Amino acid sequence: MTRRTIPILPAARATGGADSSAELVSMYAAQPKIYPRAVSGVFARWRWTMVWLTQIVFYGAPWLQWDGRQAVLFDLVERRFYLFGLVLQPQDLVFLAALLVLSALALFFFTAVAGRLWCGYACPQTVYTEIFLWIERRIEGDRIARMKLDAAPWSAAKIARKGGKHAAWIVVALVTGISFVGYFTPIRVLVDELMTLSFGPWESFWVLFYGLATYGNAGFLREQICKYMCPYARFQSTLIDADSLVIAYDAGRGESRGARPRKADPRALGLGDCIDCTLCVQVCPTGIDIRDGLQNECIGCAACIDVCDDVMGKMGYPKGLIRYATDNGVRHGWGRAQMLSRVWRPRVWIYGALLLAVGSAFVAGLALRAGHTVDVLRDRGALARVVDAGWVENAYRVQVGNRSGEPQRYRLTARGVEGLVLDGAAEIEVAPYAIAPAVLALRLPPEAAQSLAPGAHPIEWVVERLGVGGGEAVRSTSTFYVPR
Repeated sequence: MTRRTIPILPAARATGGADSSAELVSMYAAQPKIYPRAVSGVFARWRWTMVWLTQIVFYGAPWLQWDGRQAVLFDLVERRFYLFGLVLQPQDLVFLAALLVLSALALFFFTAVAGRLWCGYACPQTVYTEIFLWIERRIEGDRIARMKLDAAPWSAAKIARKGGKHAAWIVVALVTGISFVGYFTPIRVLVDELMTLSFGPWESFWVLFYGLATYGNAGFLREQICKYMCPYARFQSTLIDADSLVIAYDAGRGESRGARPRKADPRALGLGDCIDCTLCVQVCPTGIDIRDGLQNECIGCAACIDVCDDVMGKMGYPKGLIRYATDNGVRHGWGRAQMLSRVWRPRVWIYGALLLAVGSAFVAGLALRAGHTVDVLRDRGALARVVDAGWVENAYRVQVGNRSGEPQRYRLTARGVEGLVLDGAAEIEVAPYAIAPAVLALRLPPEAAQSLAPGAHPIEWVVERLGVGGGEAVRSTSTFYVPR
C-alpha cells in the first residue's frame, strides 16, 4: 500500500515590484483622545462638593496648629506621626496596619452596596481630573471648541491658549506637590525655604515628583489611569453582584433607539425613549457607552445620568432612563424600595460586621493604650555571667517611650525570681514623645542561684510613671538565665 504525501516546496521569492516590500503592522491601536463635555445636574454638584471638601482638607490640614506644632505631620526623621492630639511612634505600627485593613473593608463594603462611589466622587485621580478639565474648559472652551483647537494649525492664538492652560496646570501641580511634602516636612518651614530658594535635595525631589505626577496623571493620562493602571477596576466585578446599586441603562425602556421630532409619539414610530443623541458618551470621562451595559471602565461618576435626565426633560419623557439601579431591579422593573430592600444581603452583612469589629477594636486600642511603652532586650553577647562572690548577672537594654507631650519620670523594677537585685539606675527621665534607653543588670545571690535549676526563668519588668498623674504601670516579660 502506497501513502500519499503532500510535498513541501519552498515559496518563490518575489523580486521587485510593490509586493516585495515588507509591511509593518502595529499590534497596538492608538488611543483616541477623549474630550469630555461639560455637564450640570444633581450628581455634577455632588462631585464638585466632594472636590471642594477633599481639597480644603488636603491643602488646609498642613497649616493647622496643635499645641504649638503642626497638627498633621508624618515626621519620618523623628519617626513620629502627629494626628492632632494623637502621636504614633514605631511601636504603634499595629494601628497603621489596622487603618489599612479598615480602608480595605470600607472599600469592599461600599462597593458591594453602591459600586464605585469612591472612584466617581473622591478618588484623587477623579478630583484632579475635574480640576484640570475645569481649567481646560475655561481657557480652551468646551468639547467642540477643544476639538477644533487641536485640529487647527499652530498659530499665535493656539500657542497662547495651550501655553496658558499648561501654565495654570503647572501652578496647580506645584502647589499640590508642596502641600503633599508639607505633610512630611513642616509646611511653614517648607514655604520659608521656597521663598529663600533654599530647598533641600529631598524636598525638591518630592515636590517635583508629586507635582509631575499630578500634572501628567490629571492633564494627560486621565482615563488611562482608571482603565489600565488602577487595579480597582479589575476586581470590582468580584465585589458587586446583581443587587449592587450601579449606573444602569434601562434597555427595556430605551430600545429601539433613534432620532425623532420632539412632539412625535415614539411608540407609533416603534422607538424607545433613547433618541440616540450620544450625549451620554460625550460627557463620559472614560469614553464608554453606558448603553452597552456596565463596564470595567465605568467609574460611577453619574455624568451620563445628569445629561440623560436633561435630555429626557426636554423631550417630555420621564427621567431615569439612565439611573442608579441594580441589575435585578432593571431586569424585573422593580421600584427603588424593592431594590433597596435587597441591598442588605449576606455579603454586605459580612463586610459590615467585619468593618464594625475592626473599627471597634481600632478605637478601643487607641483609647486604652498606655501613656508609655517598654521594650526589653537581653544582652546577646552573653546569656549570663558569674561575677564577684558567685553572684549571677544578666544584662538588659530597657527602652522606655514617652507618648505624652510632657517630660516624664519612670521607676523600673523587675520581679519573678526571688532575690533579684537591680544594678543600675532605678529611675529614668524621658523627654516628650521620646524614647530613652537604659542599660541595666539584674543580679542574683549565689544561694538563690543554686536553688534554681539551670536555664531560663521567666521574669517581669515593671515600668511605673511617677509624678503628677503617676501610678500607670506597663509590664514587659523577659527571662533570667542561670548558667550550669
